Amino acid sequence: MTSIQCNLKYTLCFFVLVLYINSAVAQGISADTELAQRMLRRGDTYSQLERHEEAIVEYRKAIAADQNLADAYRGLANTFLSLDRPDEARPLLKTYIKLAEQQRIEEAPLLAANALLGNMEREAGNYSQALAIDLRTIELDPENDSQVHIMANTYNNAGEAQSAIEIYSAAEQTMPSNAFISRSLGRILEAEGELERALEAYQRALSKEPDSDFYQNLVDSLQRRIDR
Repeated sequence: MTSIQCNLKYTLCFFVLVLYINSAVAQGISADTELAQRMLRRGDTYSQLERHEEAIVEYRKAIAADQNLADAYRGLANTFLSLDRPDEARPLLKTYIKLAEQQRIEEAPLLAANALLGNMEREAGNYSQALAIDLRTIELDPENDSQVHIMANTYNNAGEAQSAIEIYSAAEQTMPSNAFISRSLGRILEAEGELERALEAYQRALSKEPDSDFYQNLVDSLQRRIDR
């Protein structure tokens, strides 16, 4: 049998499989989870071997067999990212996150997917979409102040100061003892001309570190500015 005949046979078998699955779904028959899991494992194996095009085929077959198989969407998204195809990965990550939230999948992969998707949306300039994702990431990883500063600085440098303010405000709630978060919020508020709110943020920073001359000077300086 020639290679062309083999490829044709493989394509026809896959086409028949997809038609069968679609027919089953239309008739209300439950998804073939065992088949989907087998295809997922094959996709994972191909992915680990960096046989990315073959992995894509297997992940897509897994999704066709079970459209609620969250890990297949994640595997397919990661494969597209390995091929530097972020536009194809982005909607798959969104679907994975939605399914993971619904199915209460363990937090570690969900957190990683949220953080990755938020970063991708920011890099693409989709700030309004990124903000909701970033706020959810802060909920999932409430003590990670490094990622908060990266998020907020990215928004602020892009002229999205209000989004940066929302990020720092959310982080203040999850890290109530972090004085530098409050100071960073105050800095952006002051730059935006919201002096009273900035003063309150500096005062919160000082209350968390009452021996800090740095925070005391911020409070005194801004208070004098407001009093003029």
